[in-house]
Amino acid sequence: MAMKLHTLDEMNDRYIGPVGTPERDEFDRKLEEEIHAYHVGKAIKQAREAQNLTQAQLGEKMGVQRSQICRIESGKSITLNSMMRVFKALGVECTLDMKGIGRIALW
Repeated sequence: MAMKLHTLDEMNDRYIGPVGTPERDEFDRKLEEEIHAYHVGKAIKQAREAQNLTQAQLGEKMGVQRSQICRIESGKSITLNSMMRVFKALGVECTLDMKGIGRIALW
């Protein structure tokens, strides 16, 4: 007997809801946020490593534990406040415009 394979879109439609439904829109929004957080965390890690700092050393500069730096770098615990503190500790230039949109010199 042959196994029926389904695409990711088919599975999302079936278990989350079709595109355009509130459930699917919320799922897609959360997924997009998590992807952005992952990329920001990765950029923070690269900036830290470029300065030859350990997570513990960056944590010391920020006044937090190494485990918090680990969560930030993995995209699990990134808030605007924590990002600004990381950037300040790393000496990375960042600004917010009048709309609250950030410009960060990491990329």
